[in-house]
Amino acid sequence: MKIIDTEKNIIKMWTDGVPEEEQAVQQLKNLANMPFIFSHVAAMPDMHWGMGATVGSVIATQGAIIPAAVGVDIGCGMSAVKLKFKVDYLGNLSKLRSSIERSVPVGFNSNKEVTHRMWSSIKPLYADGTPVTEKTYLQLGTLGGGNHFIEISQDENNDAWIVLHSGSRNIGKTSAEKHIDKAKGLMKEYFISLHDPDLAYLVQNTPEFNAYIADLLWCQEYAKQNRNEMMLKVLTDISYHVYGTSERYDKLVDMRVDCHHNFTQIENHYDRNVWITRKGAVSAREGQLGIIPGSMGTKSYIVRGKGNAESFCSCSHGAGRSMSRNQAKKKFTIEDHIRATEGVECRKDEDVIDETPMAYKDIDAVMTAQSDLVEIVHTLKQVICIKG
Repeated sequence: MKIIDTEKNIIKMWTDGVPEEEQAVQQLKNLANMPFIFSHVAAMPDMHWGMGATVGSVIATQGAIIPAAVGVDIGCGMSAVKLKFKVDYLGNLSKLRSSIERSVPVGFNSNKEVTHRMWSSIKPLYADGTPVTEKTYLQLGTLGGGNHFIEISQDENNDAWIVLHSGSRNIGKTSAEKHIDKAKGLMKEYFISLHDPDLAYLVQNTPEFNAYIADLLWCQEYAKQNRNEMMLKVLTDISYHVYGTSERYDKLVDMRVDCHHNFTQIENHYDRNVWITRKGAVSAREGQLGIIPGSMGTKSYIVRGKGNAESFCSCSHGAGRSMSRNQAKKKFTIEDHIRATEGVECRKDEDVIDETPMAYKDIDAVMTAQSDLVEIVHTLKQVICIKG
């Protein structure tokens, strides 16, 4: 673990053997010098620059929250299901991939109609008097774009897994942006100068803080329900693909793991109840299961937390980007991407080059750097990868 001293608080970084961005380190320093930081700031090995706060950061605060430190994809996270058969049992992977892509809208696409199940899964959001729109319901069970994905993987025993990554879709983004703007407005109103305007904060027990927490908790639940709906669609497709009927989906699951990695909640650390904000980080309390994905074409991990107090019982949420999307598009060719994803049934076109494995850090180095935070339970390798 590396320690950086700042004017007010220290930064503890689990980045040994993993490249560090100078811009991201400066972001961490700006965070550590905020007046309401508790104890220290923790940085995970997948850390990289992010809007407002470093992706891969864990921030403990007293009396205030920085909305941009949670991020605009509130509740973004992972779900993983181990199936009751070997991956070889899946047969034609190209056919299965096409079936899943028909069932789960990706990118900017949404469902064409709202089913009764979708209506009953979520309730309208009235925290600030603005109800959820029809778009919110139509996006339930949709993947989105960017680094969101659905994967079919095999573990070290050749057992099949479904792994998916998504968040709160447009409702999370619009809610977050509303509260980030509100926080920035309050900074101007009270003549509070910040190193970075995106560090604008909301003070606990104010109407603005309470409204943000209400929206945030709702969006976190929506993100979880979104992943539940997608997982159900994928299980149904696999049931039909393997057994010729969609009615056996509930008999396929051997175990399941779920985790948020963009969220905040009250936790007890160093005998103090504080707000813990994880932006691109996973809770890793002792014995707690989590998911750490690599990039498409590399390995992913099911892990068990070691409850390391210095990391606020946290671990990385993935490999972490090593370069921007624009840099990746300029540096790599479609031929590079095809070679990097050899053996994986996935898109191999120019529109996903920004997600090619070379645009991310080495997942093996990331896992080595956090060996005191988690232990590896299962190692997964993708056979199908679906991107937005």
